[in-house]
This record gives sequence, C-alpha cells and structure tokens, in this order.
Amino acid sequence: MKKVFIANSPEDTICLGRKIGKLLKAGNVIALVGNLGAGKTVIAKGLCDGLGVKEDYITSPTYTIINQYDGRMPVYHIDLYRLNDSKELYNLGWDEYIYGNGTCIIEWADKAAEMLPEEYLMLNIEVTGKDKREIILQAKGASYENTWY
Repeated sequence: MKKVFIANSPEDTICLGRKIGKLLKAGNVIALVGNLGAGKTVIAKGLCDGLGVKEDYITSPTYTIINQYDGRMPVYHIDLYRLNDSKELYNLGWDEYIYGNGTCIIEWADKAAEMLPEEYLMLNIEVTGKDKREIILQAKGASYENTWY
C-alpha cells in the first residue's frame, strides 16, 4: 500500500519526518530512497526530531556510515552511499542495528535492498521542482501498514 505526500519546501519535508518519527518504536526501520540531493537527510532530520533526538546538528554519515543519536530510544542513522557491496554491512554489525533496540534510518537503502528486514517503511523521495518533493510512503509488511495507513 502506498501513500503520497507533496512537500513544497524543506520545512514540509522535515514536518513529515517529525510526524513519522513520533510514531516510531524500537525495532522500526525507515528506508530512504532518492537521487542525490532529493532530501533524504532533510527528512532524516525530521525523523530524528520526532524521535526526541536533541542533537543540534544531524548530518548524513556518508563517511562514517553510521551515526548514533540518543532520543526516546537509540537512533541509528545509516548512509549506504559509499557502500561497494552489501556484504560489507556484516562487518559493521548490521544485524545488531536492524534487529536491535533502536530505530534505524537508512539513506540509500536501495543499495542493500536484499539486506533489509522483512518489514519496514520505505520513503521514496522524488524531486519535482526547486524545493518541491513528492514523497511516496510504502509499507513493507503488515505491522507497518497497520501503523501508517
């Protein structure tokens, strides 16, 4: 099942992320997909805010691959942009993050689609104008459909 949200500004994108973040529970996985500059990190900022992260500066962990933040629960912000092979994720403790006691926000999730859990929420971000985005929310699994739709 899909739901489409139109963001007319970065603030709209953050607001959507914040609303979703407030609903997240331990074990939830958010898969962010979109071209470079689409707004994956922008929505991640909103998700983190909704999760109660008090960090002033949420940035994409492009070089470190994983940032961890403290919120209502641990928040694992993962960026797979520089990933060469999804098998590299095993060396990072992937399963401990994905199946752990926190929430995972994964940028460039399509680079490791086969490594995603059976259930997650995908946010596909499409650029439709200078500041305008179409964000498609797609629940993967019954527990997400019941929560998001």
